[in-house]
Amino acid sequence: MTTTPDRAQTLPAAAPAPAPAPPAAGEFKPLTIGPMQVWPPVVLAPMAGITNAPFRTLCREQSGGKGLYVSEMITTRALVERNAKTMQLIHFDPSEKPRSVQLYGVDPATVGKAVRMIADENLADHIDLNFGCPVPKVTRKGGGSALPYKRNLLREILREAVAGAGGLPVTMKMRKGINDEHLTYLDAGRIGAEEGVSAIALHGRTAAQHYGGTADWSAIARLRESVPAEVPVLGNGDIWAAGDALRMMRETGCDGVVVGRGCLGRPWLFKDLVAVFEGESDYARPSFADVSRAMLRHAELLGQWMGDETRGVVDFRKHVAWYTKGFSVGSELRVRLANAGSLAELADLLSQVGQEQLWPASADGPRGRTSGNGRVVLPEGWLDDPYDCALPGVEAEMDTSGG
Repeated sequence: MTTTPDRAQTLPAAAPAPAPAPPAAGEFKPLTIGPMQVWPPVVLAPMAGITNAPFRTLCREQSGGKGLYVSEMITTRALVERNAKTMQLIHFDPSEKPRSVQLYGVDPATVGKAVRMIADENLADHIDLNFGCPVPKVTRKGGGSALPYKRNLLREILREAVAGAGGLPVTMKMRKGINDEHLTYLDAGRIGAEEGVSAIALHGRTAAQHYGGTADWSAIARLRESVPAEVPVLGNGDIWAAGDALRMMRETGCDGVVVGRGCLGRPWLFKDLVAVFEGESDYARPSFADVSRAMLRHAELLGQWMGDETRGVVDFRKHVAWYTKGFSVGSELRVRLANAGSLAELADLLSQVGQEQLWPASADGPRGRTSGNGRVVLPEGWLDDPYDCALPGVEAEMDTSGG
């Protein structure tokens, strides 16, 4: 049975958000990461299962190619072993310049091998190291946001990476710490600067917060004050609209922003970010017809990238709720959209939604995960000695990429 949305419940268009004060002349500068000049100073955060080549393409198209777009997390062990899935994830479209890849690893030697492989085989132009992932399957191995607690191990990994990069810029992304009792970001930032990283990004939450609560932008300001001025500091957390990026930079003094969940189902946020940094106020307020076209293009790109239309549409299913947030779709039709098995079926289902709907107010604001877990799963005895450099074990080197 065909389900049509209840037109009486169609939400009105949202009034445009108040425009932030436009940037003063020279207020913001391009972000310098090694030889790269990034304008506007905006970076797409690596997100597992999200920031693959198709999604990066959508975001770059919206921004006119401006900004920096980072790959999904690539596991160093899987890269060194040339795992088939990993080699696909590290593949960049010829139009992607610069090519930015994020690596995860806990063994300095393996990280060094992976970085040298990237440099020697010209696989990327920029390498970011993941010290911020809070998910249990990563932290229980001593990786992600757990690793900076081991100061000497962090230093060894950074030293190996910078030494093996062959001139490619190496950056690091981290959280405030494991929890409020075990904050690591100031020590980690100092170590990163001493070991020659080209930039440091800080998510203003601890691992225990996961994605709950409000990001602590004051921590970003403290990191900026404590790190040498020549090392750029990027802020991450709660960039839900373009104006938030200006506000973060003005409040913290950071050199750029990293945008994650704010662009889920909303790649045109990068168009808005370019506009706000260039003093414009023509923000994207797409109708559902525009959103439908973006959804179909996203699913099609995934199918092309995976080499199978059905696999692409199935992978796209997780994006449906983000794209349709706030629009009057109807619960039954929303479920059917999230279970579409082909582009034709997806297109037919989308055509049953009121295409004339304007951008609703309820589509703005937080997106994606917003919960905290309050507990971080760590290797046994991990907190006993912050300077112990013993590796968590061979099993800690995950053999799959993408989170």
